[in-house]
Amino acid sequence: MKILRNYAFTICLLSGIILGAIAGVIFGEGTVIVKPIGDIFLNLMFVVIVPLVFLSVSSAIANMRQMARLGKIIGTIFIVFFSTAIIAAIVALIGVKLFNPLHNVDTSSLLANLPKVDATSGKGIGQVLVDTFTVSDFLDLFTKSNLLPLIIFSILFGLATTMSGEKGRPVADLLHSATEVVLKIVQIIMYAAPIGLGCYFAVTVGKLGPQIISGYLNAFLLYLALAFVCFFGLNTLYAFIAGGKAGIRTFWRNVLTPAITAIATSSSAACIPVNLVATKKMGVPDDIAETVIPLGANTHKDGSVIGGMLKIAFLFTLFGKDMSSFGSILAMLGVAFLVGAVMGAIPSGGMTGELLICAVFGFPAELVATIMIISTIIDVPATLLNSTGNTVCAMLVSRFVEGKNWLKKKIITE
Repeated sequence: MKILRNYAFTICLLSGIILGAIAGVIFGEGTVIVKPIGDIFLNLMFVVIVPLVFLSVSSAIANMRQMARLGKIIGTIFIVFFSTAIIAAIVALIGVKLFNPLHNVDTSSLLANLPKVDATSGKGIGQVLVDTFTVSDFLDLFTKSNLLPLIIFSILFGLATTMSGEKGRPVADLLHSATEVVLKIVQIIMYAAPIGLGCYFAVTVGKLGPQIISGYLNAFLLYLALAFVCFFGLNTLYAFIAGGKAGIRTFWRNVLTPAITAIATSSSAACIPVNLVATKKMGVPDDIAETVIPLGANTHKDGSVIGGMLKIAFLFTLFGKDMSSFGSILAMLGVAFLVGAVMGAIPSGGMTGELLICAVFGFPAELVATIMIISTIIDVPATLLNSTGNTVCAMLVSRFVEGKNWLKKKIITE
């Protein structure tokens, strides 16, 4: 019963999508009658995205006062988180190159029924960078098409707040309180998600035909294969780097409980307590464990990085965009990293990550729900990778902060 309670919303969401798919197959274009319901849900989410991003990112940074004294630990955490996230993105890129989720799908018929993509070929690389990271007017920050500039501004605002010391404390408290209020708004809106997404998917399948369903099924199967490689392969490699053969034994002896908790709850936040216990059993010093695990639950999500790459490849293939050039590969890796690592800091940031993909690559915002389906179907394996990835990262941070004999020292003291 506890598992059913944990998965109640996910089950409702999947049920809505499945019923929408069935309705789309049966009624075809007749499903257009429910299109306004799906559009209302999406518009409600679009409205709340901008304040959610600004408040949550700036609040998180404004309240990081304790990190000033952590020095070497924080620097090492950043390097480890960045490195493992990029490796996850590269693995996902190789995966979509070997098996594209839309390889057997008639994309020409799908493309004819989707919103058009604005051409950006006339812009030079310099102008593309300027438009991606900055805006020319303050008010332009607060639109859903300029999420990356908004994130940068939010980081600067948070840093300025925490650097202001006690004078900035009221602002930090206000940001924290306002974030909680906006999260409640998101929670209220998400109650309508099963119906809203179900109606949207019914219209999508009704317009595009059942072939779109096979694309999602292929994406799910590909994600499972990548999750298997990362969970068993990369985690073992990282454990070896952290502590040699003893590190591998220690990791796999203690990771089972966090893994089961991740599968049972589908929540990275819910895994924080068991991850703390597991990492300490692995020999990770308390100060490192108590920094890596909470911080990782918010800012380090390799499973979401892989999911971001699948979504990017899905849209790139759908619209015939080049995925082979060096520039495209760098852009895909960079955005996948942002979706999983940076957007993970935003509570309920899944839809925000999808909107970021659309904004950076010039896809219409209406396509957010199209790739949001992928987030739903990969939720469980993604949480597994997100959660267990933080435990092995705690071991890696211990290796570089405490030295190569950190695990032996722990064993000796015991």
